[in-house]
Amino acid sequence: MAEILLVDDDVNLTDLLSEFLRGQGFSVRTAVNGRDGLRALFDRKPDLIVLDANMPVKDGWETLKSLREISEVPVIMLTARGDEPDILRGFSLGADDYVPKPFSFAQLSARIKAVLGRGKTATEEYLREGALEVNLRTCQVKRGGEFLDLTPTEFKLLVTLMRHTGQVITPEVLVREVWGPQYRDEIGYARRYIWHLRQKIEPDPENPTFIHNERGFGYCFRAD
Repeated sequence: MAEILLVDDDVNLTDLLSEFLRGQGFSVRTAVNGRDGLRALFDRKPDLIVLDANMPVKDGWETLKSLREISEVPVIMLTARGDEPDILRGFSLGADDYVPKPFSFAQLSARIKAVLGRGKTATEEYLREGALEVNLRTCQVKRGGEFLDLTPTEFKLLVTLMRHTGQVITPEVLVREVWGPQYRDEIGYARRYIWHLRQKIEPDPENPTFIHNERGFGYCFRAD
């Protein structure tokens, strides 16, 4: 049973959402601010965190930044604002998904299941291209022997690209394979996450040697 940590100062919301998620088969814990959320992370090591952006004591942005210094646990951000700068801010800090308020509980549950499913891989053990090596059993990535820290979504994106080495993949296909069919209208996810993935795996992100743009078509993974 996957354990979800809800970090939000709206107690009425978390009480109702907790009840709904338990009915969906999840174990749920709650925290009312980022400070308590980080403590709960240490105590329980949840499988996924749902994190509100606007909270007292320690807001969601500060919490996510602190969290990413110590953990790669999947994080879904909740916010009342749905504009592009906030979305980019969340992704740049390492969020795996972003759900603007108001939202339906069923929608959030579907997003949770989709994010948790990204850590599942096929039966092969390694993917290798050039200096890049991916261990699919341990979810570890190395470049030239150096370990790289990727979020679960970044890892799934890299694996998807490497399994299509030498092929051009459209943003639509990437979104479907990495995020799932329910994200078919969120093509911008591919562009944003490709940018962040390059910052971590490319020796020089401005001159990529692994993930190449095929203008007007999509992306191609190859080790130059």
